Amino acid sequence: MCDTVVVVTKDRVLFAKNSDRDPNEAQAPEWHPRRRHAPGAMVRCTWISIPQAGETRAVLLSRPCWMWGAELGANEDGVVIGNEAVFTRQPYADTGLTGMDLVRLALERARSAPEARDVILALIERHVQGGGCGHENRRFTSHNRCLIADPEGALLLETAGRAWAEETVTGVRAISNGLSIPAFAARHADRLRSAVAACQTRRARVTAMAEAQGDVLGLFRILRDHGAWRR
Repeated sequence: MCDTVVVVTKDRVLFAKNSDRDPNEAQAPEWHPRRRHAPGAMVRCTWISIPQAGETRAVLLSRPCWMWGAELGANEDGVVIGNEAVFTRQPYADTGLTGMDLVRLALERARSAPEARDVILALIERHVQGGGCGHENRRFTSHNRCLIADPEGALLLETAGRAWAEETVTGVRAISNGLSIPAFAARHADRLRSAVAACQTRRARVTAMAEAQGDVLGLFRILRDHGAWRR
């Protein structure tokens, strides 16, 4: 089960994510302090190198051991991003930035959720998203969607190759391994692979649980939940 959920109220923003990556893939928290970088510096991401920013923000990441990027992270400005693989009808690039690379790059470079969205879209347009993202099966690839939050609110960004759509979040919003912005999903979703991922069932269950118990303890229960359909 791999799901991300955000709860936006007038008083606070709560964010939670779990991960269903390969069982033999270590993933631990990492702290990287704010850094300045020399003009012309490059950063080596998982598969490609791209120009480095002049300064990167301090970030706390949950990073798969063999990747440069992160499944989940937060930065010193309170921006939080969680990534989900999605399956679309758009072509998959043999190499490029993985969804996890995009998460880390946006956290290092953005001061708010809207700015993180803009960073991700600019990177996809310039460098494309692609490359293997499985630990045990490096041929596994996907497109990506993410929930992006900051202390003021949250948004959902969905992509299919270079195409994208966004949605402002109010209340509870959960995502899983399938596109869910209706018009965008109708144009781009790979319906078979999305159905195999049980994304609609999982998203509905997480949403219902978060609406019923949308506090910190409730979100921890969601993270441990494996779904009645799995039994």
